[in-house]
Amino acid sequence: MRRVLTGLLAVPMLALGFAASGVSAQAAADPDLHITSVTLNKTAVAVSGLNTAVVTVTVKGSYDTGTPSDSNTPVNVILERTGGSGSERTLFSTNLPRVASNGTWSGPLQVPSTANGTFKVTGVITGPFFPGSGSMTEPTPYAGPSLAVTGTHMPRISASVIPKVVPFGKPYSIKWAVTDGQTGKPYGSRLRVVLGVDNICAEYFGPGSTNLTDVNGVVTAAHGAADAEAVNCLLLPGNPSSNGGLGLVVARPGVVTATPSKTSAKVGAIVPVNGVVQGAPSSCKVYLQRLYGATQWKTVSPAGAIRSYSGKFVLNAQPAYKGLIPYRVWFPACYNYQAGVSKVFYIRGL
Repeated sequence: MRRVLTGLLAVPMLALGFAASGVSAQAAADPDLHITSVTLNKTAVAVSGLNTAVVTVTVKGSYDTGTPSDSNTPVNVILERTGGSGSERTLFSTNLPRVASNGTWSGPLQVPSTANGTFKVTGVITGPFFPGSGSMTEPTPYAGPSLAVTGTHMPRISASVIPKVVPFGKPYSIKWAVTDGQTGKPYGSRLRVVLGVDNICAEYFGPGSTNLTDVNGVVTAAHGAADAEAVNCLLLPGNPSSNGGLGLVVARPGVVTATPSKTSAKVGAIVPVNGVVQGAPSSCKVYLQRLYGATQWKTVSPAGAIRSYSGKFVLNAQPAYKGLIPYRVWFPACYNYQAGVSKVFYIRGL
């Protein structure tokens, strides 16, 4: 779970590429699948709102192994974006059944409005294929025809986390809304959506497991404290992949504690300061600060590293003069973590 979170922490709220192919990096193209042609019965479609436009995809070729079960092996055609502004980067056909013994597969490609742009056939994969669970093989490359998609009234997904900054160990809720991105208004009916946490956000398994919004396109999901450690998302159901979605990592407070290993030391001596930033990833940094004058805090140490998983760090203080010297540890805002400072502590220079 933490690996999923860490990989997506680059921004606190992001449009996820839910149509990722999910194929293994070590897999190879199916050696038994040979493609001679891929055709589409349309070169352009127009689709509005939450509807889909159906394009018939036909694949011709052969599947060589010759066992009886292979006669029913489906395939999926993959189309990649080559232009346009829609949120979907990849389109998958449905599982295309084999319709002729000489090697012909045919069936629908469901095109959502979020595809808005131009797509080109780039490969065929041996099915059945489910985005998220993936396939045992890589796609067999095939440079096929292009499809122009004109999408209008594309859905816009927004989210509001309550509370805005989620304390550690506390439950929270997310109010999601799906509206017409062109008019800003609800679509006027209850909508089916998928509300997911962690792996579900990347491993969409088809149109099941859906929730209903109200007529204003709003649905609120209640979450336990553990869900705050993962990605939360709303997906728009599609077949076989989602038709869009939004994922987010909730904002967290910057909770910093720090304690010097000594409360007094000779001027110029190094005093290790041990501390913890609760929950923060190791790519974040902390800094030791010293009070100058009555109100000005200045950084007096290089950036300190935060240890993976534990959140612990060690910084070195070095008393600059004789007397009681105020210090604190500053944690700048990092990913979804808010900025924070430790309580002030003192080291007496001797």
